[in-house]
Amino acid sequence: MSETFNLEIISPDRTIIKTETNQVSIPAFEGAMMILKDHISLITFLRPGIIEVDLNNVIEKFYVEEGTVEFYKNNLLILSSTAKNQKDLTDIEISKILEHSKKEINKDEIKDKEKYILSYKIDTLQNVRN
Repeated sequence: MSETFNLEIISPDRTIIKTETNQVSIPAFEGAMMILKDHISLITFLRPGIIEVDLNNVIEKFYVEEGTVEFYKNNLLILSSTAKNQKDLTDIEISKILEHSKKEINKDEIKDKEKYILSYKIDTLQNVRN
């Protein structure tokens, strides 16, 4: 019996990946979540982090800053305007995002929610670099 489910990651202008997989790890606001076949139905929001997709025991990673996730009847749909395959992130892009995020997080008038999001963005990108 197959242990796979359908996954689709979509940005406004294209489908980033559409495949069957047996597990996906997502960075949700509630914490890291592992989605497996027959997971309970859910709708949640993404925080900055890495989506990890198991493709026949090869982990494909996607950087994401925000988005929504829906899992229903073994169909996982991730909608994000920022999802990008980690392999496609250049050092220049990472440096620009890090520089901007570090400037923003140090502003006096920043709200706690924005600090939370920026801190995850900074941590994620620093780990991608290493």
